[in-house]
Amino acid sequence: FRLQAFGGGLVQAGGSLRLSCAASERTFSNYAMYWFRQALGKEREFVAAITRRGGSTSYADSVKVRFTISRDNTKNTVFLQMNNLKPEDTAVYYCAADANLVLHTSSGRMDHWGKGTQVTVSS
Repeated sequence: FRLQAFGGGLVQAGGSLRLSCAASERTFSNYAMYWFRQALGKEREFVAAITRRGGSTSYADSVKVRFTISRDNTKNTVFLQMNNLKPEDTAVYYCAADANLVLHTSSGRMDHWGKGTQVTVSS
């Protein structure tokens, strides 16, 4: 089960980016999906999560209203729409999968991780 994140880049403050994360297998729908991020010199932090069927989502307070997580199980893909980006959103963004039914914020409990994609927001 492999995850590949893409869609990062350089954007000015106030701009938008859409990250995607594609899974290699159709068992994708068996997993809740997560986005985490890690800024240079900082610990990895929770960004957003979505349940297996997409019926429930969870967000870090710092991104609420600005970011939206969604998924398309027919395409084995999870998305993170990021609007009104701020310089403090600059980080490497990682997608992850967890078979647990209940959403949480702990990076230590993920079953699978994708390689990160860099997001840089200039002021």
